[in-house]
Amino acid sequence: QIPRYLESFKKQHPEIEVKIVRDSTGIVTARLLAEKANPQADVVWGTAATSLLILDQEGMLEPYAPKGVERILPQFKDNSNSPKWVGIDAWETGFCVNTVEIGAKRIPAPTSYADLIKPEYKGHITMPNPASSGTGYLTVSAILQLMGEKEGWEYLDKLHENMAVYTHSGSKPCKMAGAGEFPIGISFGYRGIIQKQKGEPILTVFPKEGSGWDLEANALVKKAGIKPEAMVFLDWAISEPAMKEYAKSFAIVAAPTGEPVPEGFPREPMKQLIKNDLHWAAKNRSAILDEWTRRYGAKSEPKK
Repeated sequence: QIPRYLESFKKQHPEIEVKIVRDSTGIVTARLLAEKANPQADVVWGTAATSLLILDQEGMLEPYAPKGVERILPQFKDNSNSPKWVGIDAWETGFCVNTVEIGAKRIPAPTSYADLIKPEYKGHITMPNPASSGTGYLTVSAILQLMGEKEGWEYLDKLHENMAVYTHSGSKPCKMAGAGEFPIGISFGYRGIIQKQKGEPILTVFPKEGSGWDLEANALVKKAGIKPEAMVFLDWAISEPAMKEYAKSFAIVAAPTGEPVPEGFPREPMKQLIKNDLHWAAKNRSAILDEWTRRYGAKSEPKK
């Protein structure tokens, strides 16, 4: 997606060079926090809103209202007059299911979180480590919010028994499902849909109980020398041309474009999302990740 997005920016601003540092949400968040005393980034683009809320708590974001911010739906942005962060789209939990592999193993496609803890799925599931992956964290946060903390951790204990491995990337469980390594990957909707478009035998399942979700959001980094080009980029990043590019990949964008919902997503995508308290998810992130790692970290793949 990023080269396609940047092509749109370069058409409007060929004079500005953009250097991208891309990684999983948890890794980007940790790097930004580590650089707090000497920020290297000018802009944070498309990082989880829950991470930006943490950076804001640390005093690391400069208020900035990009041109056209009034077009952004209220629930997709910081509600200050000069917002610290502005969302661009939402991404949600989706299960990637290899239909050939589950057929060979004679197991049905799961349709819910409840299905995933059934004994027939033992050893057949992968999911992202929430300490590394924003997709992993939004899924764990959703389970705790849907079920309550006591029942949520009990559920995650049972899910852990069925888990083959935890990955450090939100897309990797879906890639592993597509390759036939493990038939079911807890990932995000767009990943499964794009793999199916490429011819892989992937069914994307949105859980019956509702999908966890987060916003991809942007912010201006607080630093001594804020470059004017950083604000130009943030203006473009919520412009109509940019939103139309995001809408090719995401069912929900922060400023409605009138584009049709991409094939493979629920027809009414907002109804698939759980009632999600992003502030709760940000405030409790560190404690949740510590507890998750203590309980389940032994099944994580090695970090590269």
